Amino acid sequence: MHKTILSLLFLLGSQFTYAQEIEETLADVFNEYSLMGLSVWVSADDSDEAFHYGFKDYGRNLFIDDNTKFRIASISKSVTALGLLKLYDDGLFELDDDISDALGYTVRNPQFPSIPITYRMVLSHQSSLQDGTGYNNFLSATFNNNPLPNISELLLPSGSYYTSNMWRTESPGSYFTYSNINFGLLGALIEKHSGERFDVYMRAEILEPLGMSGSFNIQDLPDLNDLAVLYRNVGGWQAQIDNYEGVYPTPPDLNGYIPGTNGVYFAPQGGLRISAKELGLFTSFLLNNGANSDLSISPTTISEMKNIAWDYNGSNGDNYFGLFNRWGLGLQHANATSGDQICNLGSYDSFLGHPGEAYGLVSDAFFEANQDLQFAMLINGNFNGYQFGDNSSFYKVEEAVFAALCTYFENQLSIADFTPLEVTISPNPASHHIDVKIAPIEEEVSYHIYDLKGSIVLSSETVTDTSFNIDVENLDSGLYFLYISTSTSRTHRKIIIE
Repeated sequence: MHKTILSLLFLLGSQFTYAQEIEETLADVFNEYSLMGLSVWVSADDSDEAFHYGFKDYGRNLFIDDNTKFRIASISKSVTALGLLKLYDDGLFELDDDISDALGYTVRNPQFPSIPITYRMVLSHQSSLQDGTGYNNFLSATFNNNPLPNISELLLPSGSYYTSNMWRTESPGSYFTYSNINFGLLGALIEKHSGERFDVYMRAEILEPLGMSGSFNIQDLPDLNDLAVLYRNVGGWQAQIDNYEGVYPTPPDLNGYIPGTNGVYFAPQGGLRISAKELGLFTSFLLNNGANSDLSISPTTISEMKNIAWDYNGSNGDNYFGLFNRWGLGLQHANATSGDQICNLGSYDSFLGHPGEAYGLVSDAFFEANQDLQFAMLINGNFNGYQFGDNSSFYKVEEAVFAALCTYFENQLSIADFTPLEVTISPNPASHHIDVKIAPIEEEVSYHIYDLKGSIVLSSETVTDTSFNIDVENLDSGLYFLYISTSTSRTHRKIIIE
């Protein structure tokens, strides 16, 4: 690990892209965390890169590449939300309408029978529905029974799979509870309004217009050899899902299925299989408000999706150990607090997108519109399991990938927006102090020293002398990054503390 990291050089000049540095750093993360595979797509200021490491199929010795598709878990929810919002954009309903009108039966929290459940509530996890004990039994019946059970059997007190804890005690619209059933319900609503099966509608109306060859239906994938197997370490690497060895499974018999009766079968909450680069097509569509795309959804509707629908105030929701603090319609607003931090707070606006986790996979896809930044990250197995992070409620491996991405963003933004400073530093390595000398300028200078986790360990907002000393005696040994900037110039230096 350390040999690769210590080889990083923050070179200056507008021609330099930093692709080699992030590639080496991500390789370091891949090795340190003993990952099965890692696929990362990153874009800054209209320049994008993709990096891939490890196996998509360990048993057949197949490596991840640009075409490798992953079952992206809960990032699927954001794509499903866009599918519903296209129908809204087509004028088929209003976001504050009662969903019962479309379903054909009355859906209510039994404790609040007079409060309608609206599309907006379901999209923002404020419907008061939760994944109660009946949910898993309903999933099992959905995937094993023929005919499929109607989703009403889970939602209504008279249903065969209903349990009272499917509904929370807080009133609809007043409390955030992240749940899968909300998006299974959205799948049924998409079918009701479109008249088509969920997977068929999503492929024709959302995925293909965005340029994606992925699908919610595994039968649609152009080549199963491009599908990543998802793994866990269970006494050694063990495949958890999608271990098809290039052979398509027998298609399900859905000839008698009536669209709108279930919608859960194709997993709108987590079953989309696409590549990291294809996720970039999705985030780019949202970042650019639909510009230059074959998918026609008005900028007004896309803005509605991105607007804040829920903001945690300490008591109005379950913030999931600090990870979820602000949501739009199917989109998380991350980087709002230390719990959901992706890049340094204060230096970046909110990152909008979604995380995912299932069957050994961990995934993230986010964009920051203010500075035109985007990324997608897909991991299909971690031999040592996932541990909570040191500086946020993301996992440690996510924090490590984020740190690499944020350094890349900083460098790219420096190239785009700032001229380099002429700086010399010595000694380096250092143990007690660092002397910094800057070519004569007439501006005030600030500096920040970051550790490898992206945390500021030393800083000064104003330095008026172009030659100054930084005391580093209290820093632990290791690699750090010194950022020096003025209002018009910026530079970065690697420093080593012994």
